[in-house]
Amino acid sequence: MARDAGMVMLLILASRLLGYVRERAIADVFGLSIETDIFRLAFNIPDLMYFLLIAGGLNAAFIPVFTGYLARGEEDEGWRVAATFFSVVVALLALMVVLGVLFAPQLSPLVAYSYRGEERALLVRLMRLMFPAVFFTALAGAGMGIHRSYKNFVPPMWGPILYNAAIIASTYLLGRRLGVVGMAYGTVAGAFANFSLQLPFVLRKSRGRSLAIDLFHPGFRQVLRLMGPAVVSLSIYQVNFIISSNLASGLAEGSPTALRVAQTIVQLPLGVFAMGIGMVILPSLSGLAARGERAALREMFSQGIRTVFFIMIPSAVGLAVLRTPVVRLLFETGAFDAADTRMAAHALLYFTVGVWAQAGVQVLTQVYYAMQETRTLVRVSATALVLNTLLSLFFIRFTPLGHGGLALASSITVIVNLFSYLLILRKKIGRIDGTRIARSLLVAALASLVMGAAVHWTAGATAAWFQTLPAGDLWHVLLCIATGVAVYGLAAWMLRAPELRLVLETLSRRRRPSQRRGGGEEGAGLGG
Repeated sequence: MARDAGMVMLLILASRLLGYVRERAIADVFGLSIETDIFRLAFNIPDLMYFLLIAGGLNAAFIPVFTGYLARGEEDEGWRVAATFFSVVVALLALMVVLGVLFAPQLSPLVAYSYRGEERALLVRLMRLMFPAVFFTALAGAGMGIHRSYKNFVPPMWGPILYNAAIIASTYLLGRRLGVVGMAYGTVAGAFANFSLQLPFVLRKSRGRSLAIDLFHPGFRQVLRLMGPAVVSLSIYQVNFIISSNLASGLAEGSPTALRVAQTIVQLPLGVFAMGIGMVILPSLSGLAARGERAALREMFSQGIRTVFFIMIPSAVGLAVLRTPVVRLLFETGAFDAADTRMAAHALLYFTVGVWAQAGVQVLTQVYYAMQETRTLVRVSATALVLNTLLSLFFIRFTPLGHGGLALASSITVIVNLFSYLLILRKKIGRIDGTRIARSLLVAALASLVMGAAVHWTAGATAAWFQTLPAGDLWHVLLCIATGVAVYGLAAWMLRAPELRLVLETLSRRRRPSQRRGGGEEGAGLGG
């Protein structure tokens, strides 16, 4: 799994870097403007549709059930469940796209209550383009679920790379002529390319199997039973995000985009490491849960979350210390000026407070999905919705934090979520290896404090000198990162952190040809 995770992280890194290039292209052409705010907000309702039918259904319901059939050697039965599930999902997606396009004017106040006139007209137009884009993204996500169930992690990761590349191309080729509408066309094209990449593997695996739709199949009914609470949980999460975006639309111009820029930066380490580990361990966790191997499941969860903490805590500290140089390096170009950098860096500081907890939650939710304990997710998510809304209103009303208050509210909420999930998991499975997890958290925090001090001193001592060099911002940030990595690695080694060795193995080991699972068929998929 360490080898799988290393390759997945590499491709996620490529996708995230392209995601950064996408955001920089948008910043270059449009800056932090009302147009970019509207473009971001137009995604919210279509994204809710994706979370309702795919994000929750795949991780919480379909993959654990389908993987259980594979683990028990009942592949044909698994495909009967898959055929029924995907047929229903496609029908519901098509219906929601039609309704979303027709009723976009009525839905627009839900994402931006303050927009009127031309601003609202542009929002409605973009929403109508985003619904078809999310339709193809959802189908691509379903295809990736099949890949992951077969532990075929690498080939499907090329899809998001194509998606980002299409948006980048449309921003430069169409953005200056058509405005943000040009980016919307690129989003639809990228979503279709992603879907087209996932399809061949699914068709090959399903060939020759019974794909009759059976709405009364016990496996499909199990998927529905698990999917209900998961859909509610993720829809609550998405409603939470919509509320925050809506509140941001009533603040200073550029606030929604500043939050998005900060989230893009945070998502680079979060997506690469937490998502990579979570993606790889879910099928294995589901197999262990299906076979009742609780001790092995506990050990896998413990190792996963300790590894994520070991990586994400220093990442958060580093981003907090280097927030302004990082935003300036990555986004300050074209229409994105120094004032925009300050707005984005302000949000980034408060997002880093909770990024380590967000990474831990990503691992914990995989455990709940594997155990088919989705009702817990609903309870915690509902509490989070109330808490985040109250904190957001409080910080906006009673503090001068502005959009930074929305980021801080999100961070506090996700920290509360993390400890809620841990306490509930302990009640369900007994021991959760809490002593080792707490020790890992403490070691990572101590080493990160030492690293943060070293990076802060390095950044201050060398800033003026690097300003005189060509590409000085780039070399300055790279020096600070290299200093941070070296100091953190040394501090972790001196504190005898066992996760250091696992992380090095994950990032450095490569699978030999003879070690590839499944012989030629798995290796001959989309990745060749």
